[in-house]
Amino acid sequence: MNAAGAYLPQGELKLAEPMSRHTSWRVGGPAEQFFRPASIADLSAMLAATPADVPVFWCGLGSNLLVRDGGIRGLVINTTGLLNEVRQIAETKLEAGAGVPCTVLARHCVRYRLGPAEFFAGIPGSIGGALAMNAGAYGGETWDFVASVTTMDRRGELHARAPEDFEIGYRSVGLPGLEWFISAVFAFKADTEASRERVQALMARRRDTQPLGLPSCGSVFRNPEGDHAARLIEAAGLKGHTLGGAQVSPKHANFIINTGSATAADIESLIDFVAKRVAEVHGVMLQHEVRIVGESA
Repeated sequence: MNAAGAYLPQGELKLAEPMSRHTSWRVGGPAEQFFRPASIADLSAMLAATPADVPVFWCGLGSNLLVRDGGIRGLVINTTGLLNEVRQIAETKLEAGAGVPCTVLARHCVRYRLGPAEFFAGIPGSIGGALAMNAGAYGGETWDFVASVTTMDRRGELHARAPEDFEIGYRSVGLPGLEWFISAVFAFKADTEASRERVQALMARRRDTQPLGLPSCGSVFRNPEGDHAARLIEAAGLKGHTLGGAQVSPKHANFIINTGSATAADIESLIDFVAKRVAEVHGVMLQHEVRIVGESA
């Protein structure tokens, strides 16, 4: 009998699935159970049938996520390929599923001449992850444009929520209980200057300044008020610093890359080392924005 009791899911259910296959860092131990639902109904039924004492963890594109080498106990739900629709529901409103890559939302805004939204092209994850952490880039933040969201709770029930139901901060979102994002409605403005060139220019800027061809999670640390984490890390002499197979990117100091042989322990140790060194040199304690989950090996 699996975590969902007698329920036979329509989607894909795997045991001991390596999370290194599902994270942008390409590290992480096995998920005790890994479920990719076939539909919203399948997802709801699986949650409803899963015993309350079984931990549940949601995973989208796996960016901004570090899974420790010992893996994740319980049930990991992966929504890749399911919540991936974007549709226009009003002249200046788009509804996007939690599995939609943020870059895809940016392209739809270009298509419908809505904005300002090109900053979404600078966010490496999915809409669900962007909602969960109020992700941002180049001066824009996700929740500045959220009109409403749909969530699903631990029992598999759907809820319509307003922004007022959440505590929104810089790279933080307080959820009302144990719920996960299914979709969001974004309200933009008509933008006569919306163009593919603006998004392409931003993507080119990312390619020029970030190590996009190597496994990473995007920015590791939050920017402290009035400063930038990358500047502090570089000024502390840590660009290129290596620990095991993990390295502070020589291209962008707020990125930690997997050079090919890194373990999750290497990466977590390097995160801790960077934070400690920056505190010693600058007197500033950096807070990481990457989510670290699972058990040590």
